[in-house]
Amino acid sequence: MTNAAAELLPSRTDIEQAAKVVYGAMAPTPQLSWPLLNQALGAQVWVKHENHAPTGAFKVRGGMVYLDKLARRQPQVRGVISATRGNHGQSVGLAASRFGLHATIVVPQGNSREKNAAMRALGVSLVEYGSEFQESREHAQQLAQEQQLHMIPSFHRDLVAGVSTYWMELLAAQPDLDAVLVPIGQGSGMCGAVAARNALGLKTRVIGVVSAHALAYKLSFEQGVKVESPVSTRIADGVACRVPDEASLAVLRAEVDEVIAVTDDEVMDAMKMFFIATHNVAEGAGACALAAALQIRARLQGRKIGVTLSGGNVDHDVFARVLLRETAFDLETSAPVLQLAQRRVA
Repeated sequence: MTNAAAELLPSRTDIEQAAKVVYGAMAPTPQLSWPLLNQALGAQVWVKHENHAPTGAFKVRGGMVYLDKLARRQPQVRGVISATRGNHGQSVGLAASRFGLHATIVVPQGNSREKNAAMRALGVSLVEYGSEFQESREHAQQLAQEQQLHMIPSFHRDLVAGVSTYWMELLAAQPDLDAVLVPIGQGSGMCGAVAARNALGLKTRVIGVVSAHALAYKLSFEQGVKVESPVSTRIADGVACRVPDEASLAVLRAEVDEVIAVTDDEVMDAMKMFFIATHNVAEGAGACALAAALQIRARLQGRKIGVTLSGGNVDHDVFARVLLRETAFDLETSAPVLQLAQRRVA
């Protein structure tokens, strides 16, 4: 483990304590291996179904742990605020209601209608501001000062501790995975994967995935410095990051093996494949890991990998268009599953 990981990431004890909070509110989610996905990739693929979490995404775990810690540290806090494209906001809304706190969430204008509705249904005060996430986050910080609200960041050690619990479930059940593929938004999911792998003492490679239309983390990883990059993805709003977080970027550089960029078309192909092969709904960011696996499937032949279906909160009209579009794959003519002979990803 690098110094960056040791300083910034939760320990095994931290994750085990976080699990007590998480499992007080939800059950572990399943990890399943689907024959049609195995066939399509020529590999043994284990899908971690965070779309089965209470808010339909992995973020709920981090929100529960963060607000549990906040309530203990600062019992005087009565209101919290954060910025999101949707899943983090639902996480904060659900957790805040459990701890008797009011939550204000700032989202970009034109944000997912159904994610907005889900947040409002949780009692959140929703503010629409800015054209993309970074502008929403800066406005939330301003409102926090003006209204004396506690600002919940998109990345924090307590959030990562909660998120790490889902990776602990997967890696404890399948400790011999050659690699896991994980989308990178603000980095809590990626850092959770690293923290769980390190806590269990495994050698599993961690492969980050970004949108080809939001390259900040990939460019920063490759250039060794923080790089801002414009966002233009039309489908993967959960990874629509223009400005990387410094802490998660340090973990990325130190602990992640590579970062793959997937196009919107590749993401939509993966969303459709998830539905056809597993009858699970994946939102754009939630399908990024599978999209990356499909992109590098020639390298994955005969290996054993984990992909996260990290969220299923897609607007119904968007998903209908995804299902109706022609795709670049045909599951009926996919090559048969290969023998799992070689077990290291090149």
